[in-house]
Amino acid sequence: MDFDLAPPNGVGPLRIGMDRQSANAALDPLRDLSAVSQSDRPGQHVFRPSGLMISVHCTRDRLEAIELGRPSAPTDRVIFRGLDVFAIPARELVQRMGEYTSIEADPDDPASFVASVFAGPTCTDVEPPTVHELVSLLPSR
Repeated sequence: MDFDLAPPNGVGPLRIGMDRQSANAALDPLRDLSAVSQSDRPGQHVFRPSGLMISVHCTRDRLEAIELGRPSAPTDRVIFRGLDVFAIPARELVQRMGEYTSIEADPDDPASFVASVFAGPTCTDVEPPTVHELVSLLPSR
């Protein structure tokens, strides 16, 4: 299954700003009932059979952030403007994302970068899959 990142709006059926109940309702169908992980937490996160983790973070009853953890199998992909973010080296991802948004080093975490609508793992020359550990979709700043 492909999960399209659409910053700053959301990913798939999850939309930044939706109420917690709607976020939970949108998250539930992403769970594969034939292979529910022991790590699944309704209303918090889903681990799909591919290893893809989808986590929601709500504040004041509103969806504030969506986190996606790297899948270990290619059955789920996270796509940003045609880029499979977990399948290409981080340096290339950052370079290509720079065509759409400004990217800076995270002052609080030198192993991370921050874009106006996107935060992610270290920018290195390491080939996937070890580079991409976590992708967070954040509202625009």
